Amino acid sequence: RKMRVGFFQMEPELLNVEANVEKALKALQRVKTDMIVLPELFNTGYAFKTRKEVEECAEPIPGYTTENLTELARDKDMTIVAGICERRNDALYNSAVYITGKYTGVYRKVHLFLDEKKFFTPGNEFLVFDSIGVMICFDYFFPEAVRTLMLKGAKLIAHPSNLILPYCPDAMVVRSLENRVFSVTCNRIGEERGLTFIGKSQIVDSKGNLLYR
Repeated sequence: RKMRVGFFQMEPELLNVEANVEKALKALQRVKTDMIVLPELFNTGYAFKTRKEVEECAEPIPGYTTENLTELARDKDMTIVAGICERRNDALYNSAVYITGKYTGVYRKVHLFLDEKKFFTPGNEFLVFDSIGVMICFDYFFPEAVRTLMLKGAKLIAHPSNLILPYCPDAMVVRSLENRVFSVTCNRIGEERGLTFIGKSQIVDSKGNLLYR
């Protein structure tokens, strides 16, 4: 089937959930698309210093961020895949939500990167929703991640990211090619506590052609 897909490459404001959600909602109001991907941890920013910071901006699902995104998904008849900071009982997760007007799916990042391990509990399952596989940032580094999603029926990979290393954009071309899947990688931009994010969000087809970067 034909789908129109996109990404919103943005610069979140660290620890300011309301401002970040507002920024995304404003941008998404203006587009017409079947699916849009937002960055990893789009609603909180990335460079946490303490667990207390994470706890203060983490939220349950459903919660403030997902309820706002669900309303928009319903209004615009679109699917939204977005990275958010999730609290579930006593655990914190670096999660991605798959939101339609009808339901919300939740993927919890399996491969945590560096300091993320101090705050987040890793997920343990790769998930496919409506033939769209979801993974987050550093998952790309492990070929098994995309392979697992493809074997579970994914035709397209939605990939919220906060990339600081240069390898991912080219690696995702290979992942798409070796698994014959489309991929949408949405990175963020800007600087945060000494980290510089590289942008270069992209869409790749199932033959490894870079459609847009």
